[in-house]
Amino acid sequence: MAAFLKHSLLLNFRSQTHIVLQCHLSCQAGLFVCYQRLFCKKANASPPISFCSRKSYTGENKNQVMEKPYLLLNCEKGGIHGIHVKLAAILEEHFEVIPYDEFLKNKNFYSHKIKIFYLWTYANAPKHSLLQCLPNLKIVLSPGAGLDHLDLPLISSYGVKVANTPLTVSSATADFGMALLLASARSLIEGVKMAALPDIRYITFNWMGADITGATLGIIGMGKIGYKIAQRAKGFEMKILYHNRKRRSKEDENAVGAKYCEKMEDLLQQSDFVMLVVNLTPETTKLIGKHELKLMKPTATLINICRGQVVDQDALVEALQNGVIRAAALDVTYPEPLPRDHPLLKLQNVIVTAHIGARTYSTNKKVVERMLANGLAALAGLPIPDEVTQSQKKSSN
Repeated sequence: MAAFLKHSLLLNFRSQTHIVLQCHLSCQAGLFVCYQRLFCKKANASPPISFCSRKSYTGENKNQVMEKPYLLLNCEKGGIHGIHVKLAAILEEHFEVIPYDEFLKNKNFYSHKIKIFYLWTYANAPKHSLLQCLPNLKIVLSPGAGLDHLDLPLISSYGVKVANTPLTVSSATADFGMALLLASARSLIEGVKMAALPDIRYITFNWMGADITGATLGIIGMGKIGYKIAQRAKGFEMKILYHNRKRRSKEDENAVGAKYCEKMEDLLQQSDFVMLVVNLTPETTKLIGKHELKLMKPTATLINICRGQVVDQDALVEALQNGVIRAAALDVTYPEPLPRDHPLLKLQNVIVTAHIGARTYSTNKKVVERMLANGLAALAGLPIPDEVTQSQKKSSN
């Protein structure tokens, strides 16, 4: 929210006053209070409207007490599969937060009240049957950068907006991409297992990992996350190649020492580590298959932090079993989780994690706060900071 509000400081006095009044009149206390703190000396607005849970009151010359807007959560509050209780509490300051199970039990009561649908996980994505019974839904909020779990044309057909948080998760995801690279290169998991062996009597010095300093990293997908990975790789003195639909500016390339590969094949042939950071689209589905894996060095490692469907997993298993490439490190698979007997979970030269690239408390708190700003803006009729644009919708179809 801070970045969203910081942008508002650039507005002229007339626009600032209009925003404060619009927030106030639309009964969005959260945005009103935040804007009032910034512009209170410039905007002579009425006292902020406060919310009272499931009650309403209007009195002359008194603060108005309004019912909180209703937010449908696609999971439970707390528990293994639910939103962290501390993060849910942030939402509850501004909304009546309705867990999905409670909504299903009392659909008739909640259907006309729900104005925001918040996706904490990829489960229970909005389908026709749900959208049809939420006539007052204004916006779907989805954390992270990916949009492939959403039927964007369907949601748009109901006049509902969509917002996500691509900027908020980029640093944590880039950090984790580098963590996977380091763990795979230096055989970290095997080292942990070896140190914990009950009958170990000595540490072998003949067990070697792969060097990182001076190695070549090929980044496929040089967007926000890909560029942050390049920034981190520069600190490890790695040579950086990248392939992207659009070449970045010379200034961007020079800042991280990156070299553009117009053909992905050239990148695959030269890289010691290949990092996948693309959006899932029909064009990127099975982007890396048997042919592409054969182009890679036999000493190379494939790292995937975007979507499991970007890689042909059967071809990857075959390549790992036959020494076509050295190793793989995957934060994403298809499906998630993998069946317990899947070969990728049994191979010694593979690291598989549970799609936790952006899972830090600090990052997720920022995600919730950013989604809060998007949701309140939608209800107030204000510009939505992270609204999914038509171009994004087309690239996700």
